[in-house]
Amino acid sequence: NSPLGANAIRYLSLNLSMALVLTDKQGPVTIISINRPSVRNCVDRRTATALRIAFLDFENDATARVAVLAGEGGTFCAGADLKAVSSGDPRIMNDVSSSTGEDKAPMGISRMAFKKPVIAAIDGYAVAGGLELAILCDLRVMEEDAVMGVFCRRWGVPLIDGGTVRLPRLVGLSRALDLILTGRPVDAKEALMLGLANRVVAKGKARAAAIDIAAQIAAFPQECMLGDRKSTYAQSSFSDIPSAMKNEFEIGLVSLAANTKEGAGRFAAGQGRHGVFEGTTSVSAKL
Repeated sequence: NSPLGANAIRYLSLNLSMALVLTDKQGPVTIISINRPSVRNCVDRRTATALRIAFLDFENDATARVAVLAGEGGTFCAGADLKAVSSGDPRIMNDVSSSTGEDKAPMGISRMAFKKPVIAAIDGYAVAGGLELAILCDLRVMEEDAVMGVFCRRWGVPLIDGGTVRLPRLVGLSRALDLILTGRPVDAKEALMLGLANRVVAKGKARAAAIDIAAQIAAFPQECMLGDRKSTYAQSSFSDIPSAMKNEFEIGLVSLAANTKEGAGRFAAGQGRHGVFEGTTSVSAKL
């Protein structure tokens, strides 16, 4: 459990004039945003701690179903705060003391295994450690003028928050090596083509679009959705397809017991025909 409680993150300032991380609860959707716009939302040790506490609170809140990770002031996150890193001040420099443990990640949350979906709302720059935060999320909604990239390549700062692990799994080894070795910028159009972005939206619309998607996901039967998500992530850890299929089936049995009879009954009663979602959840959408 969070050592500071569910609401403390709203006011966590760590002796600064404003909160480093903001949390806004909109029904089942929790919006968590980095609030250091003056440094393009770079993350120092204090911000990393605040991020971790915010996500622990989200994970432990039974009424919170989906989170949106964003940045304040027009930038998602420009990575670790290199001024803090170079300062040598243990109060603000990112924690690089250990390669294990959720609480030791330099960017705060990069070693957390979220049990619930998280969507990144990307505007401005999601670069270096900011890219690593973005690819930690299940989905990424990117504004049309936003940029991603391994910009830390220029400064000799390595990817130690999951970049070399998650990026190849998202876009494939060859494409990941291109981005990692060159450190070049990736615009929204290319990010969508690579599978790095899931949606591209107009400037200023990423957060609203991410919240809308989050609300749609939150409206579905949760046991089934979470079970399918769990199996999807787990499949890559199996060495053969039959083992992965067995795991999928075992997880699915839990969902069948929890949701399927009620959902099948609603379909039999006439809901959801011809791919229409209206009336099947609390959101309106059509495939």
